[in-house]
Amino acid sequence: MESKAKLLGHPIHPILIVFPLGLLATAVVFDIVGLSTAKASWFVISFWMIAAGIIGGLLAAIFGLIDWWAIPAGTRARAIGLWHGAGNAIVILLFISSWVLRRPEGSQPRVSALVLSFVGVVIALMTGWLGGELVDRLGVGVDDGASLNAPSSLSAEPTIDKTASRNSRRIA
Repeated sequence: MESKAKLLGHPIHPILIVFPLGLLATAVVFDIVGLSTAKASWFVISFWMIAAGIIGGLLAAIFGLIDWWAIPAGTRARAIGLWHGAGNAIVILLFISSWVLRRPEGSQPRVSALVLSFVGVVIALMTGWLGGELVDRLGVGVDDGASLNAPSSLSAEPTIDKTASRNSRRIA
């Protein structure tokens, strides 16, 4: 099933998710460094990384929702996509809550703010796996003409015969 939201021939959602995942996970790592060194500067960096991760996560969610609406009802992919999206919504809410608790400048976060971030990153690992299941196992977001010899998405050349492509995926 091809993605419905593309940029230069590639699905937008997977392009965008690397930013919030990286920012939010690294924010937790910086929180751990801040706890181990007792240096407030690490918490301030984490505070701003969480803010950027939340913005990136919300942007990625828009395109994920567009693709999810295109998945046929009653399929395993639709159900997994719902868990993936709902789980990521929870992740964003946990990080928003953590960020609000860290305000105004984030230099001395409360224990509850840290716990919310740590729980959020654990859930993000699970929802990331679900996203991988959608793409790698169920083929969501994969171009119907995908193959090892498909032309560039930027070329005017058409992809290989879609029936042949589907049959080659069944054999593999």
